[in-house]
Amino acid sequence: MTVVSGHQPAYLPWLGLLHKTSLCDVFVFMDDVQFLDRDFIHRNRVMAPDGKVFWLTVPVARKESESPRIKDIRIAEGGGRPDWRKAHWLTLQSCYGKTPFFREYAPFFQWLYLENRWERLADLNRAIFDQALEWFGLSPRVVTGSEQNFQGRKSDLVLEHGLRFGADTVVTGAMGRDYIRCGDFEARGIRVVFQDYVHPVYDQGRKPFTPRLSFVDLLFRRGPESAAVCLSGNLSRSAL
Repeated sequence: MTVVSGHQPAYLPWLGLLHKTSLCDVFVFMDDVQFLDRDFIHRNRVMAPDGKVFWLTVPVARKESESPRIKDIRIAEGGGRPDWRKAHWLTLQSCYGKTPFFREYAPFFQWLYLENRWERLADLNRAIFDQALEWFGLSPRVVTGSEQNFQGRKSDLVLEHGLRFGADTVVTGAMGRDYIRCGDFEARGIRVVFQDYVHPVYDQGRKPFTPRLSFVDLLFRRGPESAAVCLSGNLSRSAL
């Protein structure tokens, strides 16, 4: 069985994206679709010890970008703007500096924010995604969408992904129910599975639990156990 899925590049992605990736043989890094402002493509949430939630947003320069596709979106720099890299690093330190595993994973984020000047959002998100996969022990074949010359949109694009990589099964998010034409897939011998991610509850040092934060919230708190926590109570690759 070959399972194919994909998703737009996400900044500091949430656990549901990592679970979706865990189901795949092939994962399409969909940098060839249109950028959406104020979307998780360039921002995500983290939480301070007192429970206050902060948005970390990467500023983008849409007018200076070659096209509205994610692969071409440039990160905004200069012009009197605050240094977003330093701000994000300091926020992570403030929110998670006292968590059990912050020091173990901090070197990557220091490298990410303090030792690089990212020009394109997709490159930044890919660096984070690849490292998250390594930390969570996930090893699908990751395909860059913009290198594949896909032509479809919405349901047709998902079907194209499946056909291109010989899928028996494609996995799409729960919102796919709004636009996926399952009959088109069935006619080509492909099963559609909609991911209904059940968010795990873990110790955040306070109650009530706050779900749907960046994966770093779990990573800094549970370290090597994060993958097992992330996938617990959800559909597994073997169950497909």
